[in-house]
Amino acid sequence: MASTPATTTAAILLLCVLFCAAADNTAIATNNPDLPDYVIQGRVYCDTCRAGFVTNVTEYIAGAKVRLECRHFGTGKLERAIDGVTDATGTYTIELKDSHEEDICQVVLVQCPRKDCDQVQPLRDRAGVLLTRNVGISDSLRPANPLGYFKDVPLPVCAALLKQLDSDDDDDQ
Repeated sequence: MASTPATTTAAILLLCVLFCAAADNTAIATNNPDLPDYVIQGRVYCDTCRAGFVTNVTEYIAGAKVRLECRHFGTGKLERAIDGVTDATGTYTIELKDSHEEDICQVVLVQCPRKDCDQVQPLRDRAGVLLTRNVGISDSLRPANPLGYFKDVPLPVCAALLKQLDSDDDDDQ
């Protein structure tokens, strides 16, 4: 079935109307003064095997302190800092009311309540988050990668677990 110029014009007009309505609804939802513009959420864990990544024996840390830090891209000046604390599941939630298009924002580890698991894990001590709408993300929820501390002494089960993980990698080749 061939389309006529009138049908094509009507279809384009309908798409424009739907797009404008969707954009208007998004603007209404994000301009609500009672809602945060962004909700940053992530978890803090204890690497019980000192593996450098989350395993099935990883323990999530309640009461860990984190901080959202936003630094200006050009100057490195700290523009915003908001503290957060993990709940019983090791999850933190930080709400932010403004955009940081010209900033580099990261959630960083601040303090661990567990003395047996308070060694900062290199490359797992911070997680970047994008806090602007100009990157193609329309959702206000911004998940952050997990942040981790090393346990002082690995659990006894870890040697067998890591061996099994290594064996699984060999099987994939």
